[in-house]
Amino acid sequence: QGQLVESGGGSVQPGGSLRLSCVASGDMYSNRCMGWFRQIPGKEREGVASINTIFGPTYYADSVKGRFTISRDNAKKTVYLQMNSLKPEDTAKYYCAAAKWDGNPCNNWSAYHSWGQGTQVTVSS
Repeated sequence: QGQLVESGGGSVQPGGSLRLSCVASGDMYSNRCMGWFRQIPGKEREGVASINTIFGPTYYADSVKGRFTISRDNAKKTVYLQMNSLKPEDTAKYYCAAAKWDGNPCNNWSAYHSWGQGTQVTVSS
């Protein structure tokens, strides 16, 4: 089956940058949509960015367009989320997730079924 393991979270000042990594193991990477989500306590999980591990088209939530970049390294089975110009409202726990690719775009956030444990991102002065 495999698993997803995130890393790279931390605390940063507004305007700063962080890069999150998600390493997939087992059968958790090939022919997949890979996505990053975030969640604040008491709120629903929000889809932030996604990428297809085969063709590579990317999708972003409006709230992060122009600031966040999702990328992948297929040889390392790793997906990254580069976060620039961070704002306090980006504070959340960030999760990596995977969905089997069925030929549709990877921004169907409800299709994701496998999750990592999450990594906390805190943006504060």
